[in-house]
Amino acid sequence: MTRIAITALAALTLAVPAATAAPTHAEATPSIATIAAASPQFSTLLSLVKKAGLAGTLSQPGAYTVFAPTNAAFAKVPKATLNALAKNPAQLKRVLLYHVVTGKIPAAKVVTLTSAKTLAGPTVKIRVAGKTVRVNSAKVTKADVKASNGIVHVIDRVLLPPTA
Repeated sequence: MTRIAITALAALTLAVPAATAAPTHAEATPSIATIAAASPQFSTLLSLVKKAGLAGTLSQPGAYTVFAPTNAAFAKVPKATLNALAKNPAQLKRVLLYHVVTGKIPAAKVVTLTSAKTLAGPTVKIRVAGKTVRVNSAKVTKADVKASNGIVHVIDRVLLPPTA
């Protein structure tokens, strides 16, 4: 396992041996794509990102906020819907871009918003109730996973954009 992968795993609070050396300055914080690739909980998301041709986008410098659904979130989506998305690259890309917002938006700022415009076009609704933050119907389960090109907020549901 490379140090970058170990850094990504640590960023996602997965178990990393205590003897693992800290990354050097040259091995800066990993990109959003590297974080997704290094964590088993994002294998479905990563597979679909690759299928939609977006892996390069999430590796590029920039500032993105990604509301990243886990494998468990994808398991809640009917198989017929996932299969239809896999066969329709344009629609798959639209769904995936509905999880991405331009700019690095940390949790402290997310909780002040009521909505955010996604790269797919439509906005997502943001609601805060106590310590729970929801993006549409998805609950943020882990916030502020820092990446070199943005921030990842882990969510428990897949966001589906409104149909036109």
